[in-house]
Amino acid sequence: MKKGLLLLVLIVVQQLYSQEKLDLNYYLPQDVSYNESIPKPTDILGYEVGEWHVSHDKLVYYMQALAKASDRISIEDRGKTYEGRPIILLTITSQKNHTSLDIIQKEHVDITNGKTKNLTNLPLVVYQGFSIHGNEPSGANAGLVYAYYLAAAQGPEIENLLDNLVILMDPAFNPDGIQRFAHWANSNKSKNLNPDSNDREFHETWPNGRTNHYWFDMNRDWLPVQLPESQARIATFHKWMPNIVTDHHEMGTNSTFFFQPGVPSRVHPLTPTLNQELTAEIGTYHAKAFDKIGSLYYSEENYDDYYYGKGSTFPDINGSIGILFEQGSSRGHIQESENGILTFPFTIRNQFTAAVSTIEAAKNLRPKLLEYQFQFYKNAKSEAAKNKTKAIVFGDSKDASKTWHLADILQRHKIQFNALKNDATIAGTYYKKGASYVVPMNQKNYRLIQAMFEKRTSFSDSLFYDISAWTFPLAFNLDYTETTSLSYLGEEITNLTALTGKVSGKSNYAYLLPWNAYYSPKALQLLLEKELRVKVGKRPFSIAGKNYDYGTLMIPVQNQKLNATALHNLLTTIASDNNLNITAVATGLTKGIDLGSNEFDPIRKQKIALLVGRGVSYADAGEIWHLFDQRFDMNITKLDTDYFSRVDLSKYTTLIVPNLSGNALDKIATDNIKNWVKNGGNLIAYRYTANWLNANEFMKIDFKKNTPLAAKNIAFDQRADFRGAQVTGGAIFEAKLDRSHPINYGYKNDKLPLFRNTNIYINPDKNSYNNPILYTDKPLLSGYISEENLALLKNSAPFKTERYGKGRIILFTDNTNFRAYWFGTNKLLMNAIFFSDMM
Repeated sequence: MKKGLLLLVLIVVQQLYSQEKLDLNYYLPQDVSYNESIPKPTDILGYEVGEWHVSHDKLVYYMQALAKASDRISIEDRGKTYEGRPIILLTITSQKNHTSLDIIQKEHVDITNGKTKNLTNLPLVVYQGFSIHGNEPSGANAGLVYAYYLAAAQGPEIENLLDNLVILMDPAFNPDGIQRFAHWANSNKSKNLNPDSNDREFHETWPNGRTNHYWFDMNRDWLPVQLPESQARIATFHKWMPNIVTDHHEMGTNSTFFFQPGVPSRVHPLTPTLNQELTAEIGTYHAKAFDKIGSLYYSEENYDDYYYGKGSTFPDINGSIGILFEQGSSRGHIQESENGILTFPFTIRNQFTAAVSTIEAAKNLRPKLLEYQFQFYKNAKSEAAKNKTKAIVFGDSKDASKTWHLADILQRHKIQFNALKNDATIAGTYYKKGASYVVPMNQKNYRLIQAMFEKRTSFSDSLFYDISAWTFPLAFNLDYTETTSLSYLGEEITNLTALTGKVSGKSNYAYLLPWNAYYSPKALQLLLEKELRVKVGKRPFSIAGKNYDYGTLMIPVQNQKLNATALHNLLTTIASDNNLNITAVATGLTKGIDLGSNEFDPIRKQKIALLVGRGVSYADAGEIWHLFDQRFDMNITKLDTDYFSRVDLSKYTTLIVPNLSGNALDKIATDNIKNWVKNGGNLIAYRYTANWLNANEFMKIDFKKNTPLAAKNIAFDQRADFRGAQVTGGAIFEAKLDRSHPINYGYKNDKLPLFRNTNIYINPDKNSYNNPILYTDKPLLSGYISEENLALLKNSAPFKTERYGKGRIILFTDNTNFRAYWFGTNKLLMNAIFFSDMM
């Protein structure tokens, strides 16, 4: 009876909702008049905001129409996404401010440089961004109403607000994801809106609309800044140095609305206390606004302010106030929730309300926020002057490319760095000029440098919303040393130019290419695609006074498909394009293994497949796809679990299985993989795929027993925190390498930082030569791990490989390609592909 009554109520509600005519007035303040010459969203979209999910192209059309109609708005295209969509920005302020925008921008940045203290009449800068997760659409759709409000509202109140603010509006942080999700939600919408949460509308297909083109969560890329959308917004941030940055998100349907501050104990220690106090003061404006419209909300729960790679936390280390908004999501047009029927328009109205309350707070707190920004950089400079460390030197004497990529991140963040003056040995580490840089600490971004380079292993809280460590030189596997002297400082680098390589000369015998360089795998693939013979040296040797390490590539000149001149020309192009130094040699006689030795093994041409689809981590899969497609220009075939059992695997040499859940592959698919490996295939598996390998008897894995802790003196309301403390959410650990093993070719040091966010622990093999990578006895380099898990990690094996018939199985317990900025471990995957025959 109760179920029948509930169904009747739901039917009535959905019929009422589907029949009522939405009106823009539902969202807008009614005590304001609006300029009728400004186009409303429906004039451009053809429907009212909230009736459909706006696609990115229509969103752009509307913003362009507003900019054309209003003298308060200018629009710029800052670049293109991977799918070619424009990354637009609206600058919204009074006409008076628009006429002197360059002066305002310069004066505002001068605050951070300590060049001005005249803050009396300076407008505050607010950067507001929407829907960085594409399937959290209320933000981007609210942006339509918000932009209209700022363009069309009339009266002294809005005029005063726009005189005192410059609003940078990023209406679509994630154009590709927004487009993908809008298509899903709209194509599954019924005329009679159905709030039943089991409806297909609320269950996206893999990988869903959260991510960008390569399935990255872009709200983790503010600090690594590896993606084009991130690069555009970071350029905007540093151009303007805004005082407030807002980031509009959605959360679970049964939630209400969250605004920061978050959990007080989960704030990064480098963030000033005053930052959180100002965040709380701004929060009072949100509370007042939500009280007025009767919407439920909360703060100081669930979310933290720790990882500086998020949109609401990155500003905190840059003298700004970052604010996260999270709205309970309808995920479509209308859905059941614990708080009643949740409609898409309701979620849009809440996001609009938060956007407006933000600028109300910004206007009223303008002097206080400008003063905070001024003092933030003044204090940072004072801290830098007192620090005994005067500079950080970083580099890799055998790989200038990796070093360059870290320098590129520093440049994007406006961090000053210099060339290394001369080759130098500092604290026992050799640094090479041209492959090393020096970061002086006495500069305005001192705190940001600390955030990027520090190692931290003690924490006031054991729970983290995201990773607990991101030390950049460790992620890049670079040497780095803190110095008390500036004597190593060369010229300042203000324009980081692309590196180039060369071939030492033309040879009629052979060419040698060290494997240390980051782009060596790209070169190898290019050569194999030309069906050229390439061999790899399995032992060190020297020739003509130059030493060559494990993994050196040798390209013989004779008996190739290209003649000597054509081969030289090809190698010259490859070297120049990929910053590689290739050496021409005239003899095969060396000190060590000669070039004709059987210790040089031929390398097979590869055809690589990647398992994707339901049951596979889209983030892990996307990182691999991006690595191949964007970094190494290598084709990789994405095979979906939906049809995988019907695929003929015989055409592929390597299959990569990212983080896999237990039931993703049926017995037919599993047996097909087994037969393929037995016939010579190379299976590379990651992370929790270890459980699948073990359960299906691909390899026998000796897991360390991870016995759950018994909860003692833990109250019922503390149980989630107790469990959460055992999560390894993302930290950095030290492993020792056997550099003679093919999996480690190209690494110059015998220690390697690894990123880990799993609790998989494997006992090492009884034979030491089968343990080429082992965690050390004191593995923690940076980040949080529980004492119990740390004990399990010590001396465990993050890598395991075994023969299986004629093929090979390779397992990594950790992610070697994390978020596109772990350059330091990308080579492990390349070695697993190209050198599996030698393991």
